[in-house]
Amino acid sequence: MSAWRSGLDRLLEDGSVADGSVADGLDRLAGRRYGLLAHAASLTADLRPAHLALSAAGRPPAVLFAPEHGYYGVEQDMVAAADAVDPWTGVPIRSLYGDGEATLRPAPRAFAGLDLLVVDLQDVGARYYTYAATAVWATEVALAAGCEVWLLDRPNPLPGTPGGAVEGNLPGEAYRSFVGAFRTPVCHGLTLGELMRLEAARSGWPRQPEVWPLDGWRRGDGWGSARPWMAPSPNMPDLATAVIYPGLCLIEASELSEGRGTTRPFRLVGAPGLDPRALADVLADLDLPGVAFVPTYFRPQFQKHAGRACGGVEILVVEPAAVVPFRLGVEVLFALRRVAGDGFAWRRAPYEFVSDRPAVDLLAGSDALRHAVESQDRAALDAWIATWQADEAAFRSECEPILLYPS
Repeated sequence: MSAWRSGLDRLLEDGSVADGSVADGLDRLAGRRYGLLAHAASLTADLRPAHLALSAAGRPPAVLFAPEHGYYGVEQDMVAAADAVDPWTGVPIRSLYGDGEATLRPAPRAFAGLDLLVVDLQDVGARYYTYAATAVWATEVALAAGCEVWLLDRPNPLPGTPGGAVEGNLPGEAYRSFVGAFRTPVCHGLTLGELMRLEAARSGWPRQPEVWPLDGWRRGDGWGSARPWMAPSPNMPDLATAVIYPGLCLIEASELSEGRGTTRPFRLVGAPGLDPRALADVLADLDLPGVAFVPTYFRPQFQKHAGRACGGVEILVVEPAAVVPFRLGVEVLFALRRVAGDGFAWRRAPYEFVSDRPAVDLLAGSDALRHAVESQDRAALDAWIATWQADEAAFRSECEPILLYPS
């Protein structure tokens, strides 16, 4: 597979692309006072951070905007990031993730004195990964404030069929939140640029963001081998983690550990007192594609069960393209309830500033998963899973007009 170029690469290289058009980005940035919404994974093909590469090209941003985890990805999940100053350029950093729900949508004054917002974030293709909500909400406010918006696109790293990996149910309206901002399946199969186009079409924005597409990338390619992986968030250290995250993030909604506080987040799951072999045996019997389950123990250093030995399994990704990630997470959650018995409990603390609905309902976009897990009703679980097919088909059909990349 040929190496792809991101929207950022195209902007900086100021050259022709596969369709014969010309990306005159640096010329178009001349004299602009712009903000850059980016993070540590916003790298060029030669692995330079976006804001430093733009500054070296003589087009420095006037302000940096940071999503959850902060501009450099140093904060853990659900930890407020403070405004700061970039140590290399002296440019101010404005946090778009603070200590309350109101901070998630920037105030119009955040774009005062700017005429352009450039968005360059690496998404992972899952409905609840929060960078997509931050990108879309910041774009809405910036456009309303009179700014132009450019979205520099990057790959959806999930491997999949040539049509792109689409999996899961469409969420109900009652379950909208920061981790369920859009009516998409859990695995939506889109790049962030395509998701932005979808939301613009749905909402009928009077002004449109300009998407700078990838060059040399085809739907279903995933990340490929074009360049090394840079963690877009603290607990997304490698591609194997990204592949299973759309399912294993569900464990966050329980009081069992999803492996945060270890070196293998989302690949380790368990709790104190849990029988590792019993869990591994139950999961092995399901014959889930692309993964293996190894009984093990682990000790989180922070977050749930910090300092305590947990029994559980390590999930090994043995064939990434075969993994069905959301189904995997649903099955692991169902098995954990069976093996943990009375030791199983749902998350009690607020989740992404929401306290009036269970975290699992926010992630699943429905209460069906919670009820099936609680009752251990296999028929109810299977009936809910069976509804996904119609939702997936409806979503694929809706997305046809906004797709940017060939299969």
